Amino acid sequence: MSGEAIKPPTPRRNPNRIRDHLANERTYLAWMRSGIALLGFGVLIVRIRVLRPPLAPQPPGNGWKLGLAFALVGLLMVPLSTWHYFGVRNDIEEDTYEPPDRWVLLSSLVVLLLGACVVLYVAQVPFDAAAAALLVD
Repeated sequence: MSGEAIKPPTPRRNPNRIRDHLANERTYLAWMRSGIALLGFGVLIVRIRVLRPPLAPQPPGNGWKLGLAFALVGLLMVPLSTWHYFGVRNDIEEDTYEPPDRWVLLSSLVVLLLGACVVLYVAQVPFDAAAAALLVD
């Protein structure tokens, strides 16, 4: 022998466990993208008045509150998704994972509520037929 130490073969990892961890990571990244999208949508709602300034000065209205709500929910999704990721990671390692229905229901209700607020907000904005005719050209 040439004096090199013989390394023992590395044990093969369970491909199912690896696949579960990768799926958990993809889910985490999807939650992060959703949080970023909600943040961006919140900023858009707040800044939409800048894109089309009113002809006459108007009070700020309630649009900023809706934008702030979207931004806060988006920010809240970041730590919650991180916490959920590590919880699922530990459950996969301990082989005790059970899919949680509460997070799916809670996030669905929050997005549904925010969407309903957007619909109400859009329905309250007065329709300017002259501006709409200018946009068609």
